[in-house]
Amino acid sequence: MGQTQKFSAIVHREGDWYVSLCPEIDVASQGKSVEEAVTNLKEAVELYLEDEDVSVPHGTSFLTTFEVTHDKTSNPVSA
Repeated sequence: MGQTQKFSAIVHREGDWYVSLCPEIDVASQGKSVEEAVTNLKEAVELYLEDEDVSVPHGTSFLTTFEVTHDKTSNPVSA
């Protein structure tokens, strides 16, 4: 049985699709829902890790936020 490792998923919407990214290994996927995007990302990561030459990072990742002030008011970001 293989080793279990925890990865992060960052998900954002692009038009009708949700795009998911695993920042630790720079693998991305997409889906019509958040759940589908994350499921597809999990499959993509599993396929990526099948390569024997892949280096898997060890350590803890974390997510933080920051604020930026700008004057642009058109095209607001929506979730």
